[in-house]
Amino acid sequence: MQHIKVESYNIRWNDMYKKEEQRIRQILGGNCVSIHHIGSTAVEGLCAKPIIDIMPVVKSLISVDEKKILFENIGYEYMGEFGIRGRRYMRKGGDERTHQVHIFEQTSKMEIKRHIAVRDYLRFNKQACREYEKLKISLAEKYPYDIEGYCNGKDSFMKELESKAIIWFEKNKIRI
Repeated sequence: MQHIKVESYNIRWNDMYKKEEQRIRQILGGNCVSIHHIGSTAVEGLCAKPIIDIMPVVKSLISVDEKKILFENIGYEYMGEFGIRGRRYMRKGGDERTHQVHIFEQTSKMEIKRHIAVRDYLRFNKQACREYEKLKISLAEKYPYDIEGYCNGKDSFMKELESKAIIWFEKNKIRI
């Protein structure tokens, strides 16, 4: 059973991302277009569950599927789409998860945009960052072993945050 814990920002998270990015880039090879550190651990100063979220963007998901065994060899559980059409999801660390990988084809522009927009919006908007942090801390206390309760508690906040982030992203003409 996964223990939901929210911790103070840790400067090591970026190093953990960079180390894993290199391993993923090596497996994906020429299929890899870009790789992004997303989620709360990518926002300096934000409390987060200590799970590094990584979003590779690739030319072909079929080619990713062909590399399944290589990801499993470095500790990932290969989960397929796992609820989001056009994504390949992997996780590492079992119940005490350390990494999550969300791979999208470069044609999945909206999925890619929404992840980067939320990350960048939280980096820019300290008020939204603090509100999100406060919510996550309270939900982790309320649902320490209930990931579904934790995620459901964030759902409406995240939908509103994502909407604001995309508007901000487009208004500022940020390119991905």
